[in-house]
Amino acid sequence: MRSHLLILLISLLILKSESINCNEKSHSSDLRVFHINSQCSPFKTSVSWADTLLQDKARFLYLSSLAGVRKSSVPIASGRGIVQSPTYIVRANIGTPAQAMLVALDTSNDAAWIPCSGCVGCSSSVLFDPSKSSSSRTLQCEAPQCKQAPNPSCTVSKSCGFNMTYGGSAIEAYLTQDTLTLATDVIPNYTFGCINKASGTSLPAQGLMGLGRGPLSLISQSQNLYQSTFSYCLPNSKSSNFSGSLRLGPKNQPIQIKTTPLLKNPRRSSLYYVNLVGIRVGNKIVDIPTSALAFDPATGAGTIFDSGTVYTRLVEPAYVAVRNEFRRRVKNANATSLGGFDTCYSGSVVFPSVTFMFAGMNVTLPPDNLLIHSSAGNLSCLAMAAAPTNVNSVLNVIASMQQQNHRVLIDVPNSRLGISRETCT
Repeated sequence: MRSHLLILLISLLILKSESINCNEKSHSSDLRVFHINSQCSPFKTSVSWADTLLQDKARFLYLSSLAGVRKSSVPIASGRGIVQSPTYIVRANIGTPAQAMLVALDTSNDAAWIPCSGCVGCSSSVLFDPSKSSSSRTLQCEAPQCKQAPNPSCTVSKSCGFNMTYGGSAIEAYLTQDTLTLATDVIPNYTFGCINKASGTSLPAQGLMGLGRGPLSLISQSQNLYQSTFSYCLPNSKSSNFSGSLRLGPKNQPIQIKTTPLLKNPRRSSLYYVNLVGIRVGNKIVDIPTSALAFDPATGAGTIFDSGTVYTRLVEPAYVAVRNEFRRRVKNANATSLGGFDTCYSGSVVFPSVTFMFAGMNVTLPPDNLLIHSSAGNLSCLAMAAAPTNVNSVLNVIASMQQQNHRVLIDVPNSRLGISRETCT
């Protein structure tokens, strides 16, 4: 069993020998996005398969804590050095002259934060040095952005400090403004947190760029430039270079694209909620309790799209109904378990399709978005799981594996999320 798990992990992460140009420049408003295990990333991971599943569970618990009314932080389930960072990174240049950072993208968070010189507990050897930037300035307590920061406080020097948890980690930072350059686009006076103290293992090494829709997110701060519109295309795990794209602004976005309305949760306005009305397995609409899919801002219930979770998680009644219908349609084969996946088959098996049915838009998952494969015994598993039962979870998360090789459009002014098939390179 252990060898099966190891081979499955290797089959998901292995990169082909094809060489790529990691220094190829991005075009204006269209940035290259790298998987953390790409040849162009210095953050390659070699965690065990069990830890990879715990990483995804930790991410889900963190999102559940954001969506719900509970304020307590959610610890990582294991102390074995699990990294809960989002899976995709992008090049960003900060300051004058520019200092290059590889920041993680997170569609479910707003504020950006960067490890700065003198940081205690930061894991990266690459730190931003504000003293070497002529355009850097520390924001004072009376700045309007200070009220928008998480848990703001006023320091002895009257600068705006804040602290926050991110999964099982914690940061202390002060609010800074500086010039942000993405490819050739310049965003002056970009507000972000300069981390001076960090603890835990779940922080992206060189910082995070929030793509949520709160006031401190990149989308809000660059509204004049990008009109609160962006799209991303994530490559699947078989890609030779794990390189996708982040396209900022309404220009060059797909015209022929299926869309569904974005929903607002006043408690967590940064999350991208949509109305998932049903799930079809093969040609059958699965019988799922209405409450399992219903959007409820009071509890945080509903469905979100998230770039940081790897495998789609459904609340237990929804997942069990989908899984059972999936198993029923796989003829003459018995399901087995592997790691955290409970619906796996060996040999040559014909699998049914799975379609997410959103308000106004259906998305049928191709096999590469639906199944993970192990070369050990030719095993294939349904790449979804139930939400953990040890928390009061009400959130469904459409995760990155199910989004791969699709362009996901976020159009805040028109309050819509769109999806179109695209080979992400």
